[in-house]
Amino acid sequence: MATIHHETVTHRRHIIHPTDGVVTFQEEIVRPVWARRLLAGLRIVLGFTFLWPFLDKLFGLGYMTPAAKAWIHGGTPAQGFMSHAEGPFAGFFKSISGPWADWFFMAGLLGIGIAVLAGAGLKVAAWAGALLLALMYLAEFPLGTTGTYTNPLFDSHWIEAFGLAVLAATYAGDTWGVGKWWGRKVGNGILR
Repeated sequence: MATIHHETVTHRRHIIHPTDGVVTFQEEIVRPVWARRLLAGLRIVLGFTFLWPFLDKLFGLGYMTPAAKAWIHGGTPAQGFMSHAEGPFAGFFKSISGPWADWFFMAGLLGIGIAVLAGAGLKVAAWAGALLLALMYLAEFPLGTTGTYTNPLFDSHWIEAFGLAVLAATYAGDTWGVGKWWGRKVGNGILR
């Protein structure tokens, strides 16, 4: 696989740029254009999957959060979810529930949603998103419950977490996003 080399020259002197010779772009990993576009579509859908709940819980748009329970009206988006946790981890989630959890939850939804939609910071967003999804999965742990879930072990949290990992691994922000620009700024490290 070839690496695209870049040079930055300013006023007759060579400036060493941190990403010189080390930036890999999506075209080098995913060759077919149609596959890059499918990954970009997945990125947009998953990004909106995080951003929409943030907006709904913030303003109470009436989809999952009624206006009276909006965060701007004193609602508790994470505390409400955590206080209804069931299964073997219910005690843990109920014990850590508090106003700080609302702030972390809402900041996570917003940050992950914006990063994934924009296509920049996908690696950090993938790790943060996987952690958030794992915690939500454990709070609703389906193993041992009957009648509520269609699968006793896996649910959509797993699919979304793996989807985020695939997006980060394939630099999906390069297509229909700001990933290429961001990659030139930060290289291929964790901030990519």
